[in-house]
Amino acid sequence: MFDKKTVKDVDLKNKKVLVRVDFNVPLKDGVVGDDTRIQAALPTIKYLLDQNAAVILCSHLGRPKTAADTQYSLKPVAEYLDKLIPQSVKFASDCIGPVAEKAAQDLKPGEVLVLENTRFHPEEKKNDPEMAKQLASLADIFVNDAFGTAHRAHASTVGVADYLPAVAGFLLEKEIKYLGQAVSDPKRPFVAILGGAKISDKIGVIRNLLTKADQILIGGGMANTFFKAQGYPVADSLVEEEALDTARALLETGGKKLRLPVDVVIADAFDAGAEFKVMNMGPIPDGWRILDIGPDTVSNYSKVIAEAGTVVWNGPMGVFEFPNFAKGTFGIANAVAESGAVSIIGGGESVAAIKQSGLADKITHISTGGGASLEMLEGIELPGLAALQDK
Repeated sequence: MFDKKTVKDVDLKNKKVLVRVDFNVPLKDGVVGDDTRIQAALPTIKYLLDQNAAVILCSHLGRPKTAADTQYSLKPVAEYLDKLIPQSVKFASDCIGPVAEKAAQDLKPGEVLVLENTRFHPEEKKNDPEMAKQLASLADIFVNDAFGTAHRAHASTVGVADYLPAVAGFLLEKEIKYLGQAVSDPKRPFVAILGGAKISDKIGVIRNLLTKADQILIGGGMANTFFKAQGYPVADSLVEEEALDTARALLETGGKKLRLPVDVVIADAFDAGAEFKVMNMGPIPDGWRILDIGPDTVSNYSKVIAEAGTVVWNGPMGVFEFPNFAKGTFGIANAVAESGAVSIIGGGESVAAIKQSGLADKITHISTGGGASLEMLEGIELPGLAALQDK
């Protein structure tokens, strides 16, 4: 499942190569906000150019309703990429049809072309074979380097592979290597840290990890649902009422593997300036809510993390956007960075937290895909990977 051909396994010289990248970046007034995903695609783009390939990039951006939704145009992204690489970057105002065909035809080896947002065509999300065929007609080889969309079977991620030899780019290869290995053959002890607001998003992940991990450390809003399932009154804390039965079942099957916070930080309002205090886990006083894990929990969890061979972290430990409720998340970030374990962080908020903590360079692998990394941890085969040629 994880042994896929990559760009290094095919002859690229003078070939036209269609690369599905993940350029779904935040844009404000036509300016790129965070360029992490663009930077992540550069190694593959540079390698293809070094091999004298003509590089055609396609991606989606946001959730446009129609092609008239010009705020979702990839043109500003193409202009941004142009500044990052020495080669000049061309832009085609469509991803299929005559405009795209002519631009692809005129593209010479060593040049780069960015196609317009694939989601300007409703056929993209339907994985329409006709659209996939038209995209494929632009090139000789297909490279998927968009891990962030590998869990979606769309025309530009899966459909194209029916018509062209399909291989992985370096980013996808790295994601498969680290996340795939964490699931199939981790260095032990294997510790998973799960946070964020909802259990329901991560039920499959928790179930799968209970069979694979040595310990699962729980924090964030999802801990509240587990507390309530154990019978604790949690006052105004965020709880998923509909997930209480699931939480009970997970606690039963999880036994000693599933660890919950022993102390918490509570506040009298959901507000950066709210009054707050640390308390040992017990009935939460009326009018208060849990917004972070407490210092004893950070210390307990840090000891477990220090012994780990592999750590996978998805989801913050508290409301880290508010400084008073960020100590749990940053404490865990510190423990992971110092652990010496193979460390993998997935999911938008945990990635934001690790960057904010200034420890990103001490992490083995920061995943670029939230949903895709969760599905991989859940043990689901991603359609975007399944479509690639095996070695």
